[in-house]
Amino acid sequence: MDNRAPRPAVPAPRGRRRKGPNRFTPGLLGSYALVLVYALTLVLPLYWLFISAFKSQLDAVDAPFAPTFSSGFDNLTRVWDLLNLGDAMVNSLYITAASLVVTLVIAIPAAYALARSQGRIATLFERIYAMGFLIPGFAALVPTLLLAIQLGMFHTREFMILYLPASAQPLAVILLTQFMRTVPQELEESATIDGAGRFRVLRSIYLPLTMPGIATISILNFISFWNDYLYTLVIVGPNAKVRTLQVALPTLQGNQGITDYALVCAGTLISVLPVFLVYAVLNRRMENALVQGALKG
Repeated sequence: MDNRAPRPAVPAPRGRRRKGPNRFTPGLLGSYALVLVYALTLVLPLYWLFISAFKSQLDAVDAPFAPTFSSGFDNLTRVWDLLNLGDAMVNSLYITAASLVVTLVIAIPAAYALARSQGRIATLFERIYAMGFLIPGFAALVPTLLLAIQLGMFHTREFMILYLPASAQPLAVILLTQFMRTVPQELEESATIDGAGRFRVLRSIYLPLTMPGIATISILNFISFWNDYLYTLVIVGPNAKVRTLQVALPTLQGNQGITDYALVCAGTLISVLPVFLVYAVLNRRMENALVQGALKG
């Protein structure tokens, strides 16, 4: 048994205490200020859009940032009936969902082939896909219009389901190729030894491991397809039976320069809700994909 008395604690010598890092340096405060300003530039337009959708036309102009909610849900129901937004919403969902499915069905096998191929031909095909970034969107408008007329698909939604995936292939294939190259090749070799074919390897190994990349492609293309205005207006047209939400909303502009901004905000709020829902469902996988890309980069 140890009967020795405990030694008194030795006080630390004065003047030698280490100072912790200064948490509020001028540079850090400046960074926080810039982040705050940037956040306000993003939040304020959304705030104005949201509260203006529930105001009267007069309040939307006289008190643009006051949360009066003077008209309740009247603007939403009025713009829904006025523009027949039910059909426009169905058309937008039909074009966007079908185009997204076609994009992934084409891009995933193409990315798998490029990721596992080696040699000059594979490099050549990858560079051809990358050259798609060099073509401005508006430059292909007239050839696309002529193609739609030649195929007899002018003023049809189905042509947009063919065009939109074609325009999205460069980004989808290049990005998915980089994700699939991070999958260890030993997994494919083990599965091949066990008798798995190419399709089984793609479905059971590559798809689960590259799901963050697929989610990223899905979100980016969903937003792009949903918000497309120029090509949809020219190809599909303003017919109320086939037009999309983005084509229907500009018809709210007054003929004599008098526009009901509260009504426009109500229609815009309805049009952005599906985008927020898709982002809320897939944002975690997209953030994981961006973090993985940053760490591996």
